[in-house]
Amino acid sequence: MTPRTDTKPTVTNLEDRTTGTLVGAAVGDALGGPVEGWAPEAIVERHGGRVRGIVEPFHKDEWRTARPLAPYHKGDGHVTDDTLMTHALIRVYEKVRDHLDAYAVADHLVPDLITNARWIPELEAEALPFQRIFLAEKWIVARIHYGHVDPREAGIGNIVNCGAAMYMAPVGVVNAGNPLAAYQEALDVAGAHQSSYGREAAGVLAAAVAAAFKPDATPVSVVEDALGLAKDGTRAAIEAVCEVAARYDDFEDALVPLRQAVAPFDTVGPDYRKPSLGARRPSRLHSIEELPVALGMVLVGSGDFRHTVLGSVNYGRDCDSIATMSGAIVGALYGESAVPREWSTEVARASRLDLRAPAASLASVAREVHALDLERRRAHEAAFSVIAGPRCCG
Repeated sequence: MTPRTDTKPTVTNLEDRTTGTLVGAAVGDALGGPVEGWAPEAIVERHGGRVRGIVEPFHKDEWRTARPLAPYHKGDGHVTDDTLMTHALIRVYEKVRDHLDAYAVADHLVPDLITNARWIPELEAEALPFQRIFLAEKWIVARIHYGHVDPREAGIGNIVNCGAAMYMAPVGVVNAGNPLAAYQEALDVAGAHQSSYGREAAGVLAAAVAAAFKPDATPVSVVEDALGLAKDGTRAAIEAVCEVAARYDDFEDALVPLRQAVAPFDTVGPDYRKPSLGARRPSRLHSIEELPVALGMVLVGSGDFRHTVLGSVNYGRDCDSIATMSGAIVGALYGESAVPREWSTEVARASRLDLRAPAASLASVAREVHALDLERRRAHEAAFSVIAGPRCCG
């Protein structure tokens, strides 16, 4: 990979990186929303070239009725369900103030989705989050609230997609610097939502965010940590995509090669809006498309937020989720100042969201959980020293 020469901002502390993670994810989400589901060629035709920032809805004047996105106002700086679910997961951490599992989803996330009205930017109204989230997220409510399924198994039977991975960045923050712990926790949390490679992607995305918090982390080290934990088709897809991504330092040149690299592992097929009959079914051979491409764009951008996220956005297809993931990773690597202020300010204003308050709250939780982990570790060490006794000779 040819290194980029962009100046990297100085990262100060956990709070800065946490803010970078969550603001970066929200900005990526908002930039990708208006072109979600479209091919790169259609994006260029609609906008007269590549998207370079916040843009209007694809169907500017008919967004309320134009299919297939109606009635959602995607564009103009509005975040989508990726950010809504991310903030919902943060609220669970605020209540539990410890590591989460599938039961935390059942006890806190599900009730939050169906009982607490919030401002939904794409609906331009207050509504229950349940009324906005996609069918794959509504599955959580149907299975757990109505079906009374064991939360650890509730994800079985759902379509296998990026629905869980798209909001797992907070798990990486709470396990900052510990990719293995983030991976394991996210797998447990995501069990309530996804199975197979959808659940695996949630674990690997959380691990990538946690890896980005390491003091000397780089885009390359984040990918290496992700590969060290990823399994089956997810690992193979990341490896294939990132091997190709390492050859490019301009997303314009990388768009087609990255799609070609991930295509053998993607079950959706070439036409994103017309999935194949075998799409989104469990498999050890396949992967979601979004995570490998996001990691690939992190390499192509070499740590530059604009280049990384705009590459993710102009990739098309499920680009809001791709940009959410890549934006979170770069934000975790380099902090809030890596995210262009003109974008984050407008996204917060247009979406009527405080993007920084959830970050401050989550960083506080992360510090508390780390303190609890130290106490538990010391208690275990003390107990084990008694159990083990002196080492015998001979």
